[in-house]
Amino acid sequence: MPSLPYDPDEAREKLEAAGASVTSGNTDHERWRAELGGANAVAYDGTVVVQGARPADIESVLRESGGRVHCYFDGGSRGNPGPAAIGWVLVSGDGIVAEGSERIGETTNNRAEYEALIRGLEVAREYGFDEVEIRGDSQLVVKQVRGEWDANDPGMRERRVRVHELLAEFEEWSITHVPREVNERADDLVNEAFEDG
Repeated sequence: MPSLPYDPDEAREKLEAAGASVTSGNTDHERWRAELGGANAVAYDGTVVVQGARPADIESVLRESGGRVHCYFDGGSRGNPGPAAIGWVLVSGDGIVAEGSERIGETTNNRAEYEALIRGLEVAREYGFDEVEIRGDSQLVVKQVRGEWDANDPGMRERRVRVHELLAEFEEWSITHVPREVNERADDLVNEAFEDG
């Protein structure tokens, strides 16, 4: 549950301008509560605590836009195809900005890898980052996105096109293949999604 150092009055103004519903706090310590999309927030003196299924819905409104982020992604299926899950992590100079995981139905390992990258890029865009440095342990996805390998499967081509549509919204981007150990947190999130499902 992210805790953002923020002036509560300024945060309330920004959230109301973004269409959030804001109500009074439930205790003497709470200044106000807000709901926006899949997130809710509670304001205290000098800090705003963000919760919910999609904390990025509120964090992206309160965070200063711009800057660079590293996006780590991983996807997997139990069976190929089989039940699948994705995990992604956004890391800036301040540490982990956001992370997430979810079950995505039945698909192949490679398609799950693409879905994880797509979700990570969507959240990076929601946060307003200008530059994204992508890291993943799927050599196939990395080389297809770079254009070094063809995507012969129609489903893979479609996902590669979606990735490039998202990348076009950033001023700069790069994608690098990394060993699984470097991508450990995203891999852990995939496994957590399987365990939770």
